[in-house]
Amino acid sequence: MKNILETLTKQQTNNLLYKTYKKDAIIFHENDTCKNIGIVIKGKVCISTYLENGDEVIFNLLDEDDIFGNNLVFSSKPYYKGDIVAKQETTICFIDKRTLIKLLRTNEAFLIKYLEIQSNFGKELNNRIKLLSMNEAKERLLFYLHINNNTINYTSISALANILFLKRETLSRLINKLERSKIIIRKDKTIIRLEK
Repeated sequence: MKNILETLTKQQTNNLLYKTYKKDAIIFHENDTCKNIGIVIKGKVCISTYLENGDEVIFNLLDEDDIFGNNLVFSSKPYYKGDIVAKQETTICFIDKRTLIKLLRTNEAFLIKYLEIQSNFGKELNNRIKLLSMNEAKERLLFYLHINNNTINYTSISALANILFLKRETLSRLINKLERSKIIIRKDKTIIRLEK
C-alpha cells in the first residue's frame, strides 16, 4: 500500500519536519495539545495511559507508516489521551495543521490517502467498541482473531491483554485452555485459530 508521504512532491516533502527520538523518549505527554499529525518513518511508538491502580492501558501500537494525531488535530478538544512514547529509536515526520490543510486542498492523491486512513481508523474504532461490548474473555480473543485474519502476532501476553482489556492472568489461562481444546495453536509470539 502506498505511504501517504509518497503522494507528495519533493518540494512538499522537503518542507516537512523530521525528528528522531531515542528509545523510551516521550514524544508527547498525556493532555498535551495536538497541533500536527505524526507519521512514523522508522521505529515503533506506543500510545498509553496509566490507571489510578498503576495498570497501563495501551490505546495503540504504531509501526512504520502509521499515523497519530489525525483524529485530534481538527477536534474541538485536541488533547492527547495518553503519553506517546518511542519504543525503540524512532523517526517521526510531523505535518502541522496549516500545512496539512494546504496539502489536502492542493494534492488530490494526498487527500484520497488521508481520507482512506481516516476511514480505516473509523473501522478500527468500531471494532474496538464491539470488542469492549463483549463480556466473555473467550469471545473477545476469538473476535480479535477474526478481525486479524485468524492470526495474532504479539510482543507479550501483557501487551495483548491490554489490547483486549483483560487481566494478564485471565488471558494466559484462556490461551492455555484454547490450546488444549485445539481451537488455537501458539508458535513463539503468534496465535493462530484452527477452528473456524
